[in-house]
Amino acid sequence: MQQESDILGFTRIRRVAPIAVNTHGGRAKCLQRLIRLDLPVPETVALSFDAVHHLAEGQKFDKQALLRVFGDAPLLSVRPSSEDPDWGGPGAILNIGMNDARHAELTASHGAEAADALYLRFVQSFAVHVERLDPELFEFDASTPVSEALKSALEAHEDETGEPFPQDAAEQLGQVLRSMARAWEGTTARLLRQAKGAPADAGLGLIVQAMALGVGPGESGAGVIQLVDSDTGAPLIKGRYKRQSQGREAVSGEVDALYLTRDTRGPSLEEAQPEIFATLVEISKKCRTRLREEMQVEFTIENGKLSILDAVRVPRSSRAALRIAVQLAEDGIIPRTEAITRVPARSLTELLHQQVDPSAKRDVIAQGIAASPGGAVGRIVFNSSVAQSYQSRGDPCILVRRETTPEDIRGMHSSVGILTERGGVTSHAAVIARGMGVPCVVGASMRINSRERTLELADGRKLQEGDLLTLDGSAGVALLGAVDMLPPVKDHWYLKLMEWADAIRDIGVRANADTPMDAALARDFKAEGIGLCRTEHMFFEGDRLTVMREMIFASRHEDRAEAIARLLPMQRSDFIELFRIMEGLPVCIRLFDPPLHEFLPSDREGAKELAEALDLPLSDVTRRIEWLSEFNPMLGMRGVRLGITFPEIYEMQARAIFEATIEANKHGAPVVPEIMIPLVSAKREVELVKTQIDGVAAAVRTENGAEFTYRLGVMVETPRAALRAGDIAQNAAFLSFGTNDLTQMAYGLSRDDAGRFMNAYVQQGVFPEDPFHMLDFEGVGELLKIGAERGRLARPDVTVAVCGEHGGNPESIAFCREAGFDYVSCSPFRVPVARLAAAQLVVADVK
Repeated sequence: MQQESDILGFTRIRRVAPIAVNTHGGRAKCLQRLIRLDLPVPETVALSFDAVHHLAEGQKFDKQALLRVFGDAPLLSVRPSSEDPDWGGPGAILNIGMNDARHAELTASHGAEAADALYLRFVQSFAVHVERLDPELFEFDASTPVSEALKSALEAHEDETGEPFPQDAAEQLGQVLRSMARAWEGTTARLLRQAKGAPADAGLGLIVQAMALGVGPGESGAGVIQLVDSDTGAPLIKGRYKRQSQGREAVSGEVDALYLTRDTRGPSLEEAQPEIFATLVEISKKCRTRLREEMQVEFTIENGKLSILDAVRVPRSSRAALRIAVQLAEDGIIPRTEAITRVPARSLTELLHQQVDPSAKRDVIAQGIAASPGGAVGRIVFNSSVAQSYQSRGDPCILVRRETTPEDIRGMHSSVGILTERGGVTSHAAVIARGMGVPCVVGASMRINSRERTLELADGRKLQEGDLLTLDGSAGVALLGAVDMLPPVKDHWYLKLMEWADAIRDIGVRANADTPMDAALARDFKAEGIGLCRTEHMFFEGDRLTVMREMIFASRHEDRAEAIARLLPMQRSDFIELFRIMEGLPVCIRLFDPPLHEFLPSDREGAKELAEALDLPLSDVTRRIEWLSEFNPMLGMRGVRLGITFPEIYEMQARAIFEATIEANKHGAPVVPEIMIPLVSAKREVELVKTQIDGVAAAVRTENGAEFTYRLGVMVETPRAALRAGDIAQNAAFLSFGTNDLTQMAYGLSRDDAGRFMNAYVQQGVFPEDPFHMLDFEGVGELLKIGAERGRLARPDVTVAVCGEHGGNPESIAFCREAGFDYVSCSPFRVPVARLAAAQLVVADVK
């Protein structure tokens, strides 16, 4: 058909017309596709982004010319058409053109009640949304007869404006278009859509369409139909139809609505109008195949005549989006690469955790930062010992702390969720919770009273230890009582999508795993090895903490060696289990890193218990704790500094690794452990530790008469290490950038305290995003690039990786891939996110 686009910047939608998403919006483009499918779409005109912008500025246009497109005395609707439907837009306005004369005509042809209803609906919409009159003046009780409501609405309009309701259809249409255009460009609307990811200059198109009334004689009404369930994505003919209605009234309530298919819950369109129902199903199938998407089709029936008004993407949960994408690919409707890009990588986080049911009632008692996703229900506990006792009797609990420390590890492992008063997305609680896969909310709006063991809420309420709490780590809120949960998903659709993603991605993905349980989870999530095993977490379990404290309190070398000798078999058994679980895959073990004071109690009660356990005077214990305390322990004697000062610790760990390697090699594929030195800043530090480790390796080989190989590398987490990576790489097989600490040191910020002011910094544009949440590409990223380039220049075969929490962030993965890094490593539950995000980058490059 001939193209028509000469109506003052308005385009009559035909098979061939200049309609594009970026000029007229998604709804306009979809309607053109529906017309090309020969569907019964009413006459439609699209206004471009530019035309709508000119309307908002007050530019005049020939309203009559636009109106004439639709013939004599038409009734029209106007709907928004933004580039992305998620950006929203002003609400639709129906029945434009209704006036006294048209009302009289419709009374004769459709009946008084139908004509009154059409006129009333338009008067209400026009008065409230176009003329901005008080909505309460145009609200009527359901028991009020429509004729009376219409009369009252017309009178209210005249009382408020001093003029009768406008009767000229062209003038009505002009006011509606200009009002919707101005609403889009208003400040509030702009801020709302920018919050949804829309650019500041996002345009709006408008759709003017002839009305299919849905009221009157014969079978008349309106509804929607779709072929899948919005919650699960499973095939299911679903929708609603309401007789004598317009627009989306059928899905806005239960009154007088019919189900589409035969249903025990009530009457259905399938029974009442089988031919129309069958046509709708065929139309929906055609839309699915030709539009390459599961669509929700909006339809109207007027006196038995079917009209298709619109089709939009089926609203869907994350789990439904996954199944829909994979099913479309399996049916050959879209290629696998497109299915990969249709599933937001971050949405996998929701699928792999138990989630709080979004439809459940919520009593939000505290709001904080969503630090680790998922949902959990448990009883409030305030310390680790109580958490362990709850776990021992099978009673789920949520650990509530002002902030967690390594001393809380046992309690964290015993809890189903963690809630803290302080902290940010990379605080101790957040990092450990993500690694364990338990929900966590930090920086919550609450106050802990340690003495009374109560939780004081912002609204004045108090909760006691043992009270029931629901934690929503995905939304960053705590809820009172037990809220319904949705189970995690790891089904055919998930497995198939990940299989396709792994087949094309070109950067490795490992997991940060500290215990055999973490390693098993990492293996289950198809991690390509362990990129960071923090061995210190192993020392907080059970009797090990006591032995560790004995070592710290030892005043003589012999006593310290004896305590370390007792730790050796414990470490060895851990490593044997790690190697067994990760058989055939690399395991990178970071040597002991934290300052020793973290293994000691922080209060008098804890010090007294320790004195009893070690049979020492309380004064000696207190003095030792004070001696080990530092003004800034995270920048003090930790990491390689501790290993050089107390070489027995690293020697014991190296021996445990090598002996575990020999044992693991007897029963499975050869293990090549990777040993990582933390917090390095100088070449000489690496040389000293390397000599020490090589010596232990030689001794273990001789003692056991067995050969093994290993790789020694460095964790780059200080700016100096990044700058001197060329020197360091000469003695390192790999450089793994610990971006958590590197960010802290580059910014001079504590990741545990930054949450107190970070929101204000981001809102005022000081930082584009929290650098602990999103890798700072300009600053910290520059250090990564410098370190990688200088390291590879000195040693071309050096492996370069990221093992900080940024490794699971899709944007950070894009940066690492572009910089040529070999792999990223992140918490086990973020491994699927990283795998999918890496594959999506490959697809984007091809496009």
